[in-house]
Amino acid sequence: MVYHYTDAQNAQILIALMKAHGIRKAVLSPGTTNVIFVGSVQQDPYFELYSSVDERSAAYMACGLAAESGEPVAISCTGATASRNYLPGLTEAFYRRLPVLAITGSQPVSRIGHGFPQMIDRTNQLNDISKMSINVPVIRCEEDRWSVETSINAALLELRHRGGGPVHINLVSDFSRNFDVRELPAVRKIDRVCAGDSMPRIPEGRIAVFVGAHVPFTRQLTDSIDVFCEKNDAVVLCDQTSNYRGRYRVLANLLADQDQYDSPLLDVDLLIHLGAISGSYMQVRPKRVWRVDPEGKIQDTFKKLDLVFEMEEQYFFDACNNRKGPNSGNSYLTSIISEIDEIRGKVPELPFSNIWCAQQLSAALPEKCSIHFGILNSLRSWNFWETPSTANCFSNTGGFGIDGGVSALLGASLSDPDIFFFGVTGDLAFFYDMNSIGNRHVGTNLRLMVVNNGRGTEFRNYSHTAAGFGDDADLFMAAAGHFGCKSPDVLRHYAEDLGFEYMSASSKQDFLANIDRFVQSESIDRPIIFEIFTDTQDESDALRKIRNLVISPKGALKQAAKDVLGAKGARAIKKLSGR
Repeated sequence: MVYHYTDAQNAQILIALMKAHGIRKAVLSPGTTNVIFVGSVQQDPYFELYSSVDERSAAYMACGLAAESGEPVAISCTGATASRNYLPGLTEAFYRRLPVLAITGSQPVSRIGHGFPQMIDRTNQLNDISKMSINVPVIRCEEDRWSVETSINAALLELRHRGGGPVHINLVSDFSRNFDVRELPAVRKIDRVCAGDSMPRIPEGRIAVFVGAHVPFTRQLTDSIDVFCEKNDAVVLCDQTSNYRGRYRVLANLLADQDQYDSPLLDVDLLIHLGAISGSYMQVRPKRVWRVDPEGKIQDTFKKLDLVFEMEEQYFFDACNNRKGPNSGNSYLTSIISEIDEIRGKVPELPFSNIWCAQQLSAALPEKCSIHFGILNSLRSWNFWETPSTANCFSNTGGFGIDGGVSALLGASLSDPDIFFFGVTGDLAFFYDMNSIGNRHVGTNLRLMVVNNGRGTEFRNYSHTAAGFGDDADLFMAAAGHFGCKSPDVLRHYAEDLGFEYMSASSKQDFLANIDRFVQSESIDRPIIFEIFTDTQDESDALRKIRNLVISPKGALKQAAKDVLGAKGARAIKKLSGR
């Protein structure tokens, strides 16, 4: 029988990425769980292989070979105590910063602690034997494949990162005996570019910068991004927390969140990714992603990452702008703004809801204010409407919990008593954090809007999984009926007793009658709480309307499949249609 590569996809991807990253030397030790790896690489003439029965010796051989050749060297062994014998050599490699790649074969890690022979626990690593340790499971689905490919890239890059050092990969075996795969799969190699390295050329095609949650931009960085966009006919895709306020800002969620329309303007050839976690869930579709991150971390949010730039954002854009070339204009910006304006013109009269309130309040806010949004419903509602160009916007998207939004607003308001700090939050999030407004440091510059629908209305929205339970979702998923069950008195008494000015609205007329007072730019001698009482059905209906302003034939087909066949049917249609 002629042997080629294993049919185990996790091993195939590991081998293909080792070749892509230029790792060819390996010291191999005998065993069973590593046969899928060893049996494959020994058939590939690319690899330079050596044998060692003693794993302790193998690790030290790799140290010597790596130090002398200047190249990474892999070692492979089976599970059980074979892997323990790597420890002395890996310790040596760690302190000498030698790029030794330890690949330990393994049974499924779910077997740990259940009395399976030769199954020991390698999930906790010693501090000084590897820079990174990853587990590579058997691949069952596309999500597994993406995760394995991305984590292996990260591990292999770490061999040379910041001085280099050893890395550990625990490769789980399915014990397949099939070695008839003649070609390795195509894999996506991720590279890292550091400050001082030669910068790659900006590719041809449609280019966008995506900014997640970000501190306010300096004038200098904003100008550099604007120059980059002008040179490359690019735009900056933002949500409210992006805080980029340059000429190429595009608040894109009204376009990106349409249920039955996928705008071709969100198909981009290159997406440059800045910032932290975004709460916008923006449906942009890049072919390639470049991530700019001073720490150089492998963060593959869009699952298309191929370059990570370990440098400050200012350095990246200045380096790109230093390349000669004519300016490309702003046709992309003109096109996408035009389409968003066209869609905005189709917005009907919305029900009284968080989205409707955001529509009214966003246009009335004073210049140079700060706005804090609760997750998820409040932030999403405000991502449909533009805020003043001098406003800074924030949300607790890092941990993405409801537990500290009001406290974060309070803390921010202490930074500058001359600026108004507005907050928008739901009732569950407010009552979770209600003790914060009793703090004696609360200033008169704080103004909080509490949207009280008597539950976690997110779980009653038409698009949420829990909505299928109907009113039963209120019992435990949406947690309805707590905190006075939309009592008009609970928050009013609490707020007034703590020295707040309190106002409320249960209708559009009530809201519009109070909005001028809430946003008044003249100093008021008390902080303000504005409680808005909405209905959960109106909240859902408003979201449905705002997300179905444009309907394409393909989108209608997808929606029909979802209505008739459920989510699985919609995914099947999506695969058939190529999107």
